[in-house]
Parts: sequence; structure tokens; C-alpha cells
Amino acid sequence: MATICRSGCDKVATLLLDTCALIFFATSDEDSGEARAHVQQAHETGQAVVVSPISAWEIGLLVSRGRLDLLMSPLRWFEQVMQRSGLSLAALTPDVLVASSFLPGFPHRDPADRIIAATAREYGYRLITRDRSLLAYAREGHIQALAC
Repeated sequence: MATICRSGCDKVATLLLDTCALIFFATSDEDSGEARAHVQQAHETGQAVVVSPISAWEIGLLVSRGRLDLLMSPLRWFEQVMQRSGLSLAALTPDVLVASSFLPGFPHRDPADRIIAATAREYGYRLITRDRSLLAYAREGHIQALAC
């Protein structure tokens, strides 16, 4: 299984893949420009690229609701993508969970997005996402983010 990466993993901002970015990178060969280049550069330089454990929950929900079709169980798919891609799990601590309840200026009620935003804030990670609300949150200066 993937290793847990805590705040001291490296000096450069660790990249955090949102669930939609994880799915996009795992299922598409489409060139997504700057974001994919940052992930590739991180891998080449030994910089961590992490995923929140909440993404496994989101993938399970997407499959159970018929919004994502996979050829295997959601857990097996998640584990294989993590291992094959050299990704690590971000720490999902009580600090992150409580912080997700008190995000400044974050109007979105989606618990997974709140947890991912709090993870980025707590650890200084740079989020890679396709989610418009998270990108808007970054434009407001609350997190660092790159669109994919």
C-alpha cells in the first residue's frame, strides 16, 4: 500500500491530486499541459505527489452511483493506481478533519472537497484539480492550485 506523507516530506511544495485529477491522470493520455508537466517533474526529481485517502471514498461513491465505470473493484483500482503511479497517501489527521470545518471563505459543502482543501492548507501542498470551486478558492488566495 502507499506510504503516508506528512508535512516534512520535502522543501518544495508537495503536489496533492484531487480525486478528479487522479481519475483524469489514471484514465487519460490527453496532454493536460502544465499540471501533467508538474507531476512528471515531481516524479523525476523525487518530489512527493500525494492523494488524500478521502479520494478512495469518493471513487467508491462514484462507482456505486454509476458515475464511474471501472473494470475492477474501486479499492483495487485505487490501490493499483497509487502503486503504479508512485503516489503516496496524504495524512488524514484529526487536525485536517477539524480544519475542514473552519475553512475561510469556502462556501462549498461537499465534505471531500473541504477535506482536500484543508489538507492543502494544513501541509502547504499545491493542489492539482479540475474542480471549479477549488480553483476559485485558490484564486482567492486560500490554497495553491493548478488546473488540469
